[in-house]
Amino acid sequence: AIYNKIEKMDSGHTEYYVQREIIDEQRLKERSQRMDPSQINLPISHRLKKSLSIVGFLPVLSWLPRYSIWDYGMPDLISGISVGIMHLPQGMAYALLASLPPVFGLYTSLYPPLIYFIFGTSRHISIGTFTILSIMIGSVTERLAPDSDFLIYNGTNVTEEVDIISRDFYRVQVAAAATVLGGLIQVVLGLVQFGFVGTYLSEPLVRGYTTAASAHAVVAQLKYILGVSPKRFSGPLSIVYTLADLFMLLPQTHLPTLLASVVSIVVLITAKELNTALRQKLLVPIPVELCTIVVATVISFYTRLSKTYKISVVGEIPSGLQLPSIPNASVFSEVVLDAFAMAIVGYAISISLGKTFALKHGYKVDSNQELVALGLSNTFGGFFQCFSVCSSMSRSLIQESTGGKTQIAGVVSGVIVLVTVLKLGSLFQELPKAVLAAIVFVNLKGMFKQYYDIVTLWRSSKIDLVSCAKVIKGLIEKVKIFQLQSFPISNLSAVFLTTVICSILLLHHV
Repeated sequence: AIYNKIEKMDSGHTEYYVQREIIDEQRLKERSQRMDPSQINLPISHRLKKSLSIVGFLPVLSWLPRYSIWDYGMPDLISGISVGIMHLPQGMAYALLASLPPVFGLYTSLYPPLIYFIFGTSRHISIGTFTILSIMIGSVTERLAPDSDFLIYNGTNVTEEVDIISRDFYRVQVAAAATVLGGLIQVVLGLVQFGFVGTYLSEPLVRGYTTAASAHAVVAQLKYILGVSPKRFSGPLSIVYTLADLFMLLPQTHLPTLLASVVSIVVLITAKELNTALRQKLLVPIPVELCTIVVATVISFYTRLSKTYKISVVGEIPSGLQLPSIPNASVFSEVVLDAFAMAIVGYAISISLGKTFALKHGYKVDSNQELVALGLSNTFGGFFQCFSVCSSMSRSLIQESTGGKTQIAGVVSGVIVLVTVLKLGSLFQELPKAVLAAIVFVNLKGMFKQYYDIVTLWRSSKIDLVSCAKVIKGLIEKVKIFQLQSFPISNLSAVFLTTVICSILLLHHV
C-alpha cells in the first residue's frame, strides 16, 4: 500500500513522507493489469512447464507460419543488408578489443544471430559483437594468455619475438570456454525464471560500468593507433601504469601508423555527422565504416603499406568456416566469475534494448525467454569459436530505423557475413589494424558522453552519483571491489556479482 504522511513545519512549509511497497516485475504487471488473471500467482512448476513448452521455448513457431512476404519481406531484406554491412567492420574491430584475430569477430557476427532468430522474442535487436563484452573477453584472454607466456626461446637466450600463432590459438580457446560457460549460466537462469534480475540493475550502475569500460577500450586501442608495443600491467592502477608506459613510448611513435589512424578518425567522425544531419533525406544510412575499411584496404594493397612503411595489418584471414570443437574445460574454473559477469551484463543490455523497442512498436518481450535465447546464442557460438554476444544499440537502431519488422532481418545479416567469410574474407588481409582501432575509438564517442551524467546526477540524486562514481573509480583503477573470504573476485565480475547477490535475496518476491 502507498500512503502519505503530512507534517506542518514551523516555517509554514509542508513536508511529505511517502512509503511505497517494494514490488517486482511480475507484481508490477499485475498492478497495471498487463497480465491475464489466469497468469497471476502461478506456481513455479507451472512456469517451468510453460517455458519448456514447444511454442514457449521456440517463439519462432508463433510468428513464422504467419509471416507475410508481401508486407514484411522487402523491409526485412533492406534492414538485414544494412545491418550485415555494419557487422563486417564492427566484428573485425571488436575482435581486437577481445585480443583475438579479426576473423573470429566475423564468426561471432554469423552464428549467434541465427540462433537468436529461433529462440528470441524481440523483433528488432541485433545480436552480435558489442564493445563492453569484447572488453571483458579481452581482459580474460590477456590475463590467462599474456604475451610473456609465449616468448620464443633460443637456447639460453629469450628473444623479443612472441609466438603469435600459439598465443592466439590459446586465447581463442579461453574466449570460447568463457562464452560457453556464460551461455550455460544464462540458460539455467532463464529456465528458473531469473529474468527479473534486470529490474534491479539500476541505470546509474550500468551507465557507470559502461563509461569506465570505455576508458579501458580507448587505452587498449592506443597501441594500434600509435604503432607502439607497451608492456602489459595487471592489478591495481594498471591502466595508469599502461598510460605512463605509452607516454614513455611516445618518441617511438610510428608516424605512418599514426597518420593512418588520424585520417581514419577524421573521416569517420565527419561522415557520421553527415549521416546524422541527412538522416531524414537518406533511405538508409551510408555504411561509413564499411566504406572506410574497403578504401583503406585498397590503398594498403596497392601502396604495400605493410612492407614499405611497416604498418601492421590484419594478416591472413582463412576462408571457409571453422569446424565445431569442444571448449577447453580445464579453464572453466579460472573464467567462471568472469563468465557470470558477462552473462548478467549481456542480458541487462539486451533486455533494456528489447523492452524499449517492444514498447515503441506495441509488442511484448519475455524476459526469461530472452535469457534462454541469449544463453543458447552464446553456448552454440562458443562451440564455433565465437566470443560473448549481446544486442548492439547502433545495429539495433539501424535494424529498426530501416524498416525491419522481424528477426528475418537478422538471418539476412547473417547471410551477408557468411558470404564474406566464405568468399571475401581474404580481401581484407591488407587492412591496417590502425583503421580498426579508429572504428572502435569513434564508436565509443557516445559512451564518453555519459560523463555528463555526473552533472545530471549531482542535481537529481547524490546517492545515484556515488554509486556511479564508485563503479567508474573502481574499474579505472582496477581496484578489487571486495573479496569473498580468501578467494579474490575478478575486477570485472565484482560489481555485477554484488548486484546479483542482492537480487537473489529478493527472489522470494517472484
